[in-house]
Parts: sequence; C-alpha cells; structure tokens
Amino acid sequence: MDKACRTAKPAERGSVEPAALDFSCRDCGVYRLCAPLGLESADMALLERIVRRKNIYRRGEFLFHAGQAFDFVYALRSGSVKSFVSTDDGRIQITGLHVAGELLGLGAMGPQSYTCSAVALEPTSACRIAVDRLEDVAAQVPGIHREMVSIMSEQIVRDEELMLLLGKRSAEERLAAFLMGLSNRFAQRHLSPTRFQVSMSRSDIGNYLGLAEETVCRLLARFQEQGLVSVHRRLIELNDRERLHQLASGHGKA
Repeated sequence: MDKACRTAKPAERGSVEPAALDFSCRDCGVYRLCAPLGLESADMALLERIVRRKNIYRRGEFLFHAGQAFDFVYALRSGSVKSFVSTDDGRIQITGLHVAGELLGLGAMGPQSYTCSAVALEPTSACRIAVDRLEDVAAQVPGIHREMVSIMSEQIVRDEELMLLLGKRSAEERLAAFLMGLSNRFAQRHLSPTRFQVSMSRSDIGNYLGLAEETVCRLLARFQEQGLVSVHRRLIELNDRERLHQLASGHGKA
C-alpha cells in the first residue's frame, strides 16, 4: 500500500474529531446576504431576519436527502459536508465537497426539492436559514436577491469546471486541480491556503474525480516524493503551489 494511504486512515466511526474553528458571520457565505441590509452587526441580521436555528451534525449525519422538500439553506460554520446523488442501481456519485463558510442547498430553489443528499464528513455546525424567511427579506431588499443569484452562478461555474476536469484532464491534472481548488476556497475564507484537512476519504476523492482509489493514493505518494505536497493522514500541506497550479492548468508534468 502507498505511503500516502498508509498515513491517511480515517478516525474510527463515532469518534469525536476536532472541528475547525467556528466561522464569524463576516467570513460566512451568508454574510453576503446580510450585508445589503446595511446593518452593522451581521449576527443581528442573521438572528432577527432569516436564521431559524443552529444545528450540530455528527460525522455521518445527513443535513438533507435528495427529493426532500426545500425548507432551508445551510450555511456551514465549521466542519465539512459532501453532497452526492444515487443511481437507480444503488451506486453513488459524489457531486461536491463543501467547507466552512460556504452555502449549501441554493440549487434546490428551482425544483423546490433537494436534488442531492448532503452528509457531514466530520463534526459540523451549520446555520439553517428558513427559505420562506429568506424569500421575505429578499423581496424587501433587492441586493439580497442579486447576491443569491451571484452565489448560484459561482456554483454553476464550479460544476462546469468539474465537467471539464473529468472530460479533458489527466489523472495528475485532476488531483492537482482538486487540491488547488481547495486551497483557493480556504484562502477566500481567510484560512491557510497551504495547510488544511481534506475530510474526504481517498475513495471519496476518487469517486468525485472519476479515479480509482488506488490511483489517488499513488498520485499523492508521487506528489509527496516530488516535493509538491506533504501528507499525514488527512492533513495536506502544499509545498509548491506554483508547480501544482501549472500541473492543474495542464502546463506541467508530475
């Protein structure tokens, strides 16, 4: 077994893993919906206007299921979540990894039901924003509606980039792009872009990128040998972001 996988064993099921520090509202995706209200305190806007309650989810617990009525938008304050769809024959396709500070569920606004399922990958806290309250506030403040459209557009672009990645890129380019994508998203939330936990298992990463688990393990070991990354269990440190960026863009070779 590759070294990168030998050092990447997940925690025992049911164990309590240390979650990331709770996000302030200013660093949260929902702040973009609160800012147009012109209030000094994002916390006050969230509490009084749209947030119904805050929930804590254990590892393996579902936030929502595919087909369930669209009642809430979720703002992840700490932890991480994977989204996936199930085929008729029971197979699972992972559609996304969602990290603290991001919104989850806005894609259900059109069909009025969730098109995928979402499950916590580690102890995760999330604000649940009641859709009816959100729509009421958006009707009064046009800026909120514009931000909702902007956030959904960003998610569509990310989905399009994933389709391009799966259809046109090599295995090395896919993994490099995955790591760089996470790096950029953490940087946007004022977290380290070079040292972070990847809560997905190697199997899940492979499913998401259209690669075998063994391929993910082999590539991580190769990246580590070449000094691109350091891997210890699920902690990833990017040692050479420039070379990884070049590889992810198709201009380098691992």
